[in-house]
Amino acid sequence: MKLYYMTGACPLASQIVLEWIGTPYELQLVERTALRNPEFLALNPVGSVPVLVDGSLTLTQNPAIVEYLLEKHPETGLHGKTPEERAEVRRWLSFCNSDLHRTFSMIFGAASYSEDPAVQNILTQKSVDRVQFLFGVADKNLEGKQYQAGNRSIADPYLYTILRWAKAKQVDFSDKPNLSAFFDRMDADAGVQAALKKQGLA
Repeated sequence: MKLYYMTGACPLASQIVLEWIGTPYELQLVERTALRNPEFLALNPVGSVPVLVDGSLTLTQNPAIVEYLLEKHPETGLHGKTPEERAEVRRWLSFCNSDLHRTFSMIFGAASYSEDPAVQNILTQKSVDRVQFLFGVADKNLEGKQYQAGNRSIADPYLYTILRWAKAKQVDFSDKPNLSAFFDRMDADAGVQAALKKQGLA
């Protein structure tokens, strides 16, 4: 398997799952300037990472990649054992992808939507406010739990990755004790640390 990534970006979530399941994989760094190159667009016409290549299969999008990995390695138990447990995992995986990641992209990329600095500032602040609301939802869900779906699952690396972005962008979540404890728990995980080291982040 080969995982195409950008340092610190959302492919970190897929990479952590690869570490957790213990399957051999190769990392391929993609520079931002290469995302629009014909060679990369042949892998992903959208021009974004992650991309996972496994034999003849080329797969994009974190949720699809991590679900595929778990289909190949169900023995890891990272997707729940019952339909109800798997639905809960998918719920929080979707929350991270569709709500948190989408909103955070505005914090990173407000300049893509307007050349006016005042408009950019408004977009960024509105996005930070929305992220803080969503972090509150995640914090409440984690009350009495170590992980989003109860047990460790494919949803957790995605939330952890986004929390790393929050720290980098100084989006404070220290007032959310369950979320802070989740971050510290994930940060201490051996598989997480292995993934970070391979990206030069630890």
